[in-house]
Amino acid sequence: MTLRLALLATSLLAAFPVLADEVNIYSHRQPELVQPLFDAFTKETGITINVAFVDKGMVERLVAEGSRSPADLVMTVDIARLMQVVDAGVTQAVSSPVLDGAIPAEFRDPEGHWFGLTSRARVVYAARDRVADGEVTSYEDLADPKWQGRICTRQGTNDYNVALTAAYLAHHGEAETRAWLIALKANLARKPEGGDRDQVKAIWAGQCDISLGNTYYMGEMLADPEQTEWADAVRIVFPYFEGGGTHMNISGVAMTAAAPHRDAALKLMEFLVSDTAQEIYAETNHEFPIKPGVARSDLVASWGDFTPDSLPLGEIAQLRPAALKLIQEVNFDG
Repeated sequence: MTLRLALLATSLLAAFPVLADEVNIYSHRQPELVQPLFDAFTKETGITINVAFVDKGMVERLVAEGSRSPADLVMTVDIARLMQVVDAGVTQAVSSPVLDGAIPAEFRDPEGHWFGLTSRARVVYAARDRVADGEVTSYEDLADPKWQGRICTRQGTNDYNVALTAAYLAHHGEAETRAWLIALKANLARKPEGGDRDQVKAIWAGQCDISLGNTYYMGEMLADPEQTEWADAVRIVFPYFEGGGTHMNISGVAMTAAAPHRDAALKLMEFLVSDTAQEIYAETNHEFPIKPGVARSDLVASWGDFTPDSLPLGEIAQLRPAALKLIQEVNFDG
């Protein structure tokens, strides 16, 4: 262990005092997005939740701390980040009929190392005044030459786009995925840059007509007075894979290998898939409840219905290295 990592581990160990009835969490999610859930859990159980927001270096921290880690749970977004934690060997398998019964099989690890908590769709944002209803319906459509100079997207090597490409690879194989990436690149209005909201801003500004983005960004833009005008300029289209459905990703949770408060941590994990928590989570984050039967928020429901792709996220995660290699080989971001 390097001196830097050793010092980092010591500082993090000191950040959480040892209590019997508590759960310590390392979270990629912004505190304001998860605090309402923790407040509800503490009110119901009396168990204290301590959260350390870790934007970067989560895996390195857990590895540095080893068996002395104070963290019980890791909460993050995107299957890639969940798998990074699992592949580092710093999680443990969890067996829970509650979790298995609430979370569809495609959104949890068969071996119990990670579990989805909410889902989001990778959709098309389309200009209301320049793209007709039904003009784009599938991910395959994005390669059509009619979109030349009309598409904006963030970098292809971004986690969200790598996951989408991995899903495309699972559906169509390497040759078709390579051809799709080349055609999609040829249709770009500009070099990939910025985040999903920046693409919607570009549509509003007339720089492109459609873009790729996650659904919850619409909710975030509508909640920001400076971005509402961007959001009003587009509508959400739920594309599908030919022979499949709309590409999905998740926010999720994993229990650390060290987990000093394993029983309390499991209680929290199970609480997070309860109807009450799922409603809070979906309302706060503009995401889809992972648990079937829990209603979406009114805003999210207004975006329309769609058929989620049934491809297991574990399969997508396995294909990520191959997808990233293809993205780099075609120089998508160049």
